Formats: sequence, C-alpha cells, structure tokens
Amino acid sequence: MKEHVVAAIDVGSSKICTLVAETTPESELRILGVGVTPSHGVKKGMVDNIQQATEAITTSVERAEKSSGSRIVSAHVSIGGNHTQSMNNRGIATIAGKQRPITTEDIERAQEGASNLNLPTNREVLHSIARFFVVDGQEQVTDPVGMYGQRLDMDCHIVTGSVTAGQNLTQCVEGAGVVVDALVFSPLAAAEAVLEDEEKEQGVILADIGGGTTDIAVFVDGGVFHTTVLPVGGYHLTQDLVAGLRAPFSTVEELKVRHGSCLPSRVDAEETVEIESFGGHRTKEVPRRRIAEILQARVEEMLEMIYIDVKRSGFDDMVSAGLVLTGGTAALPGIVELSELVLRMPVREGVPKRIYGLADTLNSPAYGASVGLLHWAAEDANASPNGHKPELKLPNLPIEKVVGAAGRWIKTLIPK
Repeated sequence: MKEHVVAAIDVGSSKICTLVAETTPESELRILGVGVTPSHGVKKGMVDNIQQATEAITTSVERAEKSSGSRIVSAHVSIGGNHTQSMNNRGIATIAGKQRPITTEDIERAQEGASNLNLPTNREVLHSIARFFVVDGQEQVTDPVGMYGQRLDMDCHIVTGSVTAGQNLTQCVEGAGVVVDALVFSPLAAAEAVLEDEEKEQGVILADIGGGTTDIAVFVDGGVFHTTVLPVGGYHLTQDLVAGLRAPFSTVEELKVRHGSCLPSRVDAEETVEIESFGGHRTKEVPRRRIAEILQARVEEMLEMIYIDVKRSGFDDMVSAGLVLTGGTAALPGIVELSELVLRMPVREGVPKRIYGLADTLNSPAYGASVGLLHWAAEDANASPNGHKPELKLPNLPIEKVVGAAGRWIKTLIPK
C-alpha cells in the first residue's frame, strides 16, 4: 500500500468529527488532524437544518485543517438515520466457455444483477456488499476469481437510503468546501474500526449507540448479514433524567457523563450529587443511585430492542462472539456488565484500532464510526488504479466555494 492522505467526516446527532490521516504500508493510519464540534442541524442522523449543519461541519473541518496543517478537499462522509433499509439479494452471472476461469468482470456482472432492485424513485442503493459466492452449486466460496464454473451466484447485502437525505447531507458538506468521495453507512464504518476478523467469522452483533439512534450490524461467516437503525440513543437517556430529576437538559447531560452508571447496586446508597434544577430553588441534591436506576431502565429497554431486532432477522443463534458496543454511550460505566446480564452473551466495549499519531485523542468508543470511515477511505484509495485518492485533486465546485474555503484555510495558518 502506498502512503497517501485520506479524510473523513462523521456527521452525527451529538457531534461532528473530521479526521485527517496518512496511511501506512502496514494498513494502519497515522492521525494527522482532528476536528470535533457539537452537532447542530442534525437529528436522529438526518439533516433538519441546512444552514446550521453546514456551519457545524465547516467548524469541524476548519479545526481538522488547523490541527493537521493540510487542506481537506474531499472526504468520506458517514450517513445514518432510520431512512436506511437493508436486504439480502442474489445476483447471477453465466460464464461463457468451459475453458475460461472466473474473472473480476464476472463478479461485477453478478453484483450488478444483485443491485438491480425495483426501488421507488426516492430511494437509491448506498452499498452492495458481497456476503459469499456459489460456483456451480458449491456453497460458501469466499473468492471465485480463477475458479472454473458455468454459473456464478453472488449473495449480497444491499443497503438503500433516501435520495433526499443523501442530497441534503451532501449539500451541507459541499457547503463547507469539501467534496463527498462516498457516503458510508455508519455501522459498516464502525465495524471497520472496532471489530476483529475472528469475531466477524464466528458471528457478532455491533451496536453503535449514538446521540439520536443506535446502528446495528450483524456479521456471520466473515460477512455482513443484517443492518438496521433503531430510533433510540444517548439523547433518550438524558431525556429520561430530565423527566426523572426535573432538571435542565444541559445539567443532566453533564451529570450523566460525570456521575452516571447503569448498575445501581454498585453505587453507594448514601451518595448524593448537587445539581441545578427547575423552579424557585435553583439547586438540589439527588441520590446518585436514583440516577443509576433511571439509566438502567432505559439501557435495558435499548438492549431488548437490539435483541428483538437481531432475533427477527434470524441470526440470534449464530452470534457466538456476542455483542460489541461502540458509540459515545458505550463508555457509560456498567453498560457492558448490564448487557451481559440482560442478553446472556459475551459483551465488550469497541474502541478504534490500527491507528497511531494523535490516537490518544480517539481512544474512545465515541470515535468508532469516525475512525472506521478513515479505514474505509484508505481501502478505497488502495483499490484505485493510480494509488491516489480524489481528495488530492481540485474539486469541481463553484469558484466562490473554492475561494471561500481557501480563505478559511489561510486564516487557520495565520497566528493570532
């Protein structure tokens, strides 16, 4: 693998994270720049205010550019939200001639057939990912190139999304002066950063618990078999605390991060925390165990939703490696232990791997999807014919956007 620079923008409901990295021959990433800013104009993984989202993305990009000292021209961008849907479909390619082995062109024809769905005009295919191949009835072939056969079947996992949701997100990113190389479904990006190959082979559930949604991906026999988005996330934990403690959202959000726990039994029954409250008395003391009880109830509900979704997909008996939790809420104390008690399967926290440089900044499950986007971008760069990514080329943007973005970049290099 040649060394080159890649960039990623993870647009979430709670934060927007822009990363710049340099790939290495060992398939690792050296983080060059990080730009994180609170998310605005994005709810439940979808843009609901173009201007606010564009401004938030612009701020994140500027911080990453200043941190890395390099210009971000294009990037891979995450996409999520409950507008996404997934299915498994099979494509078929006939191999002409008995003396010719199967080639990559035959695989492309089979994949095109699997992706040829009768979709409504307002939906489009985001991903078509090979699960396994069948060559003349021989099941579970991992790589048919070079094999001989008359018929090639390709089983694919197809992810579709709303055309307008993708257009709105693209408009916000391009409004920040960055070209979108590709839109990548968030749980597939997170899987690249936090899952081990052995886990994917033996069967594993990935749950990326973000601010507004929880993204699910199920891997069996090394390939993705099921993906979905559940409409619950860390925001709902905070809202439960607001209702239960009768305190402002910003106050209980900080309370959740600093004093939260999912296991009331591990919290001292006498310990109290002073918080700002509604009403005439501006502060009050609340038992820390009460906080844990509220969080436990909501987390148990989220875990049950994850289990029901996986069971409905039919893969609940095929996940020997259990559950991997990533996303900001995965850092909540006690959530791994509670998950093991509720689901009765192995559970671990998923943090990004195969990174160095500014890696300490990203050593948290909150950055699983962000780092996964970089891995995705690096693989795409390695697969390109000339070994270079499009982000190194001048984007096809209106001149006013290019000039405006260049002006912002110059400002970041001028000492204040």
